[in-house]
Amino acid sequence: MITEAKLKPTDTNLTSATTPHRFSLSPGKIAAYALMVLLVLIMVVPFLWMLSTSLKGQEYILRTPPQLIPDPLTFNSYVQLAERIDLVRTFFNSVIVAVVGMAGQVFVSAMAAYAFARMEWRGRELLFVLYLATMMIPSVVLIIPQFVLIRALGWVNTYAALIVPGLFSAFGTFLLRQFFKGLPKDFEEAAFIDGANHFTVFWRIILPLSQPALATLAVFSFMGLWNAYLWPLFVARDETVQTLPVALGVLQGGPRALTEWNMVMAGAVVTVVPILLVYIFAQKWFVRGVVSSGIKG
Repeated sequence: MITEAKLKPTDTNLTSATTPHRFSLSPGKIAAYALMVLLVLIMVVPFLWMLSTSLKGQEYILRTPPQLIPDPLTFNSYVQLAERIDLVRTFFNSVIVAVVGMAGQVFVSAMAAYAFARMEWRGRELLFVLYLATMMIPSVVLIIPQFVLIRALGWVNTYAALIVPGLFSAFGTFLLRQFFKGLPKDFEEAAFIDGANHFTVFWRIILPLSQPALATLAVFSFMGLWNAYLWPLFVARDETVQTLPVALGVLQGGPRALTEWNMVMAGAVVTVVPILLVYIFAQKWFVRGVVSSGIKG
């Protein structure tokens, strides 16, 4: 009896281990999956329709019933868009402004965040609160004083006017400060004992350990600089430094206004694709940075 009693749990465990697991869906799970599919469709379908419209001829756009798959498929809208504006030049300008501005903003924000998070000095917390308070000021309010300063420096219609004001970000400093405060101090203290200074610790220890947060800020910064419209509209009206959003906006509202929706959607596709590529490339670090820095959606 004792032997049988001891064997019963073992037999039960063996039976449960060899029995294949049956996948079951409860009504709650079905509702959750259906909601997720609906949300995905709401997000994806407009992008697919934008791409589809850009690959259609003008006479096929308003056809009923609407066609998601273009038939016939044509790239004439992209060719015509390149003829209306200097597409290569404006795209290059946007890339220069977004990439250089992103790198500068990440580096400046990282240095400020290191000073606020890892260095002890009088008035640090008060100054940080005042710095964060600048986030409450609408950016539109700052356009006139910033433009007056840019004009006094002689930077109108230059890359400096598009890049330099975006190097200083209170949000970026806050994001990286929160991440830096969560890093262990063991490596930092060991480096100081070995004779390292603050810049060595910042460059050789803090930055390599902060790749997720840096990637998160890089994505946010690139998106903001790439999509910027109002500030570049003020300081970069010359076609030699004009960015892509400004060129498309002026083309839609100026004397050469577009009425061909396939060309409008072609411009939107050209604008959206780089952001999608940057996010896809950095999504692993982006998710880790958002989670570890405590940002809530």
